[in-house]
Amino acid sequence: MPTLLHLDASARRASISRELSAAFAESWRAAHPAGDYDYRDLAADPIPFIGEGWTELCDRVLAHGSTDLDHLAHLVDSPAQAAAWAVVEPLLAQVRAADVVLIGAPMYNYSIPAALKAWLDQITFPRMSLAPTRFVVATARGGAYSPGAPKAAFDYQERYLRDFFAGHFAVEDTVFVTAEWANARQDPHLAQARGKHDASYAAALDTARRLGKEY
Repeated sequence: MPTLLHLDASARRASISRELSAAFAESWRAAHPAGDYDYRDLAADPIPFIGEGWTELCDRVLAHGSTDLDHLAHLVDSPAQAAAWAVVEPLLAQVRAADVVLIGAPMYNYSIPAALKAWLDQITFPRMSLAPTRFVVATARGGAYSPGAPKAAFDYQERYLRDFFAGHFAVEDTVFVTAEWANARQDPHLAQARGKHDASYAAALDTARRLGKEY
């Protein structure tokens, strides 16, 4: 039975990244009526930042050369580490159970929301692998950052997530569904880009719905 883990990280309730991730999720659930669907709003229900107990547990993973996620609990040897593991364990169980991890993540200040970074920090340990889990990221950007755009070099959102999933999780084929020029909806200075945004948004919605059926 396939499982979809759906996360949203936008601080906006009515956000484009949420609309795109919802389009994928709706399509996926229609294609997998018997599948399991797990949802968490990281903005409304935030993950705590890592603390010293987590860093101690991470050090023990390194010291023991552990690569087996099922044995992480056996490395806990202090109350602080136990408290850290109590946060990590259910989050890690969720992502390990998922066949597909769907993340709605807007670009904030050229990068990702802190709510998403907190989740990534909590579930990531050295030498771990989540392959063959598939990752899909639904993104929205205020301007244009795709290859060839003047601000392409400022994209620390897609590049960071793609490198992170490949480097930490051994997942090389993360798929991004992106709507650009989102600020054209509000900023009078970007009014001339509204048509570009509308086209990008419509194409992203179509892609999200198609991928939901295929995954």
